[in-house]
Amino acid sequence: MATNFDATRLAVQTAFPTNDLLFDDKEMPSIHVFIPKFRLCDVLSTQSTETHPAFIVNGKEIDGFWFGKYQSTCTDTGRAYSLPAEDPTVSHPLDWFVTQTNAKGAGWHEISNAEWAAVALWCHKHGCEPKGNNNYGKDSSETYYEAIPVPGVQDNGKTARVRTGTGPLTWSHNGRMDGIWDMNGNIWEWCIGLRLVKGELQIIPNNNAADNSVSNSASSNAWRAIKASDGSLVAPDGNGTTTGTIKLNRVNNHWEWDTTISDSKDESRSAAFKDTTAAASVGDAAKLILMSLALMPDTALTGDGIDVNYGNDYFWANNAADERCPIRGGRWISGEGAGVFYLDLGNPRSASWTSYGGRSAFVKLPAEA
Repeated sequence: MATNFDATRLAVQTAFPTNDLLFDDKEMPSIHVFIPKFRLCDVLSTQSTETHPAFIVNGKEIDGFWFGKYQSTCTDTGRAYSLPAEDPTVSHPLDWFVTQTNAKGAGWHEISNAEWAAVALWCHKHGCEPKGNNNYGKDSSETYYEAIPVPGVQDNGKTARVRTGTGPLTWSHNGRMDGIWDMNGNIWEWCIGLRLVKGELQIIPNNNAADNSVSNSASSNAWRAIKASDGSLVAPDGNGTTTGTIKLNRVNNHWEWDTTISDSKDESRSAAFKDTTAAASVGDAAKLILMSLALMPDTALTGDGIDVNYGNDYFWANNAADERCPIRGGRWISGEGAGVFYLDLGNPRSASWTSYGGRSAFVKLPAEA
């Protein structure tokens, strides 16, 4: 460890015990938040005591993962960092952000969809889905609170990106200073381990994508489709037509998970996340996977402060293109549609816009048996 950061690390750990300075191969620090392992029944209406998939890597359970406290700022060293009051890096495709995080060393990676979903479900269960920069420097529901704008970055004369972690406490995932910031708005964040192939849902099992030796590439052999009948994982046929697997269909202007697609279009279409359903062909085990990955609402979940509307977050998708990869959270003009359940599966991995960024995460890889 770089000793000149020891005092800073001690201060962070003392003030926020769930936060830490993590150091990469260049001995440079990032601030991360530890998310401890929990079960599916801890965040969903299910009685299942199985561990949430974000806490299973290469077939073994981990105690938790370290989620970037801030959106990534990438430097000329070819590394992504999680630091406060920075201008988050944008305008790069998915694989570029993957390279920036993987270069930091073993266990480092671009956030996985499983990890994002775990945090989102925790927020939902505890009634604290965060707000953020989804209305030109403010949240659409807040009048006075605003973050520090990035100088010279505007959208039609209004604030666009804001500096990481400079918003009010309502922009933290748990409403506290020790939380994760800016998961609602500011910039979209690329996630790994999930994609659509011509409308077929494919995942890298559990949180195996967190091991950066496991390829997230378009041609990776790690991708698996999900059998709708029992939730088992199978090798996809490569054409999005694997028999009996979960696919994304469009029904009555909302998204529905099914085994067939009757309404397929090579364009991005949207609907409210809360209206996402699963057809009768999708069994309970497969539905549980979908809910655990924040791909459909848990309408049976009850409790104090739970928002049945899921923050009015939106779900965009293209269910016909060869491959579409996820971005989450929304951007500075997404309005109330932004949030921890806002998902866009309408972009190729090559997409590179001024509102597309990333976030790093770290896991201590389980030892080989």
